[in-house]
Amino acid sequence: MLSIQTVQITLQALSSLAIAGGFLYTAFQFREARKAQAVTNFAKLVELQYQLRKIRVDQPSLASVHKHDVVHLHSDREIQAYYLSLMQLSLFELAWYAHKEGQLPDDYFQSWEKRMVELGDEEAFRTMLANPSMKIMHDDFEAYVRRLLKQSHASHNLEKGTH
Repeated sequence: MLSIQTVQITLQALSSLAIAGGFLYTAFQFREARKAQAVTNFAKLVELQYQLRKIRVDQPSLASVHKHDVVHLHSDREIQAYYLSLMQLSLFELAWYAHKEGQLPDDYFQSWEKRMVELGDEEAFRTMLANPSMKIMHDDFEAYVRRLLKQSHASHNLEKGTH
């Protein structure tokens, strides 16, 4: 038979465990909210950058305001192609960061990867990526894209039987 003291201690232990569980749940929720806020902040920065790139696609003459940005671009068409490719890269950077922070499911991100590999086969995109002009993006993202496209290029060469 249980004594009153045993019942009291058991109830106190259960209460303490419930409180500790509540604290853990709150900490987890707080961490997830911070991740979501980081993705939101990152998205806003990339969105602003995207808008600046769009201005240069719409009005290529404005791209020469920063001479370094157009040093290897010789026509309005080249400027537009360069910045259009950068805009596409910006969108993928958002998807990459959201995925990295656990905010975008693997299957959805893999569909983005597939499209980026296809885009990486386009001459305009490869030209943009090879251009030494400054591209403002997350360093880890740039390394990831270069690896992704290099692996894709290598696998395409194996399929074709070339090196």
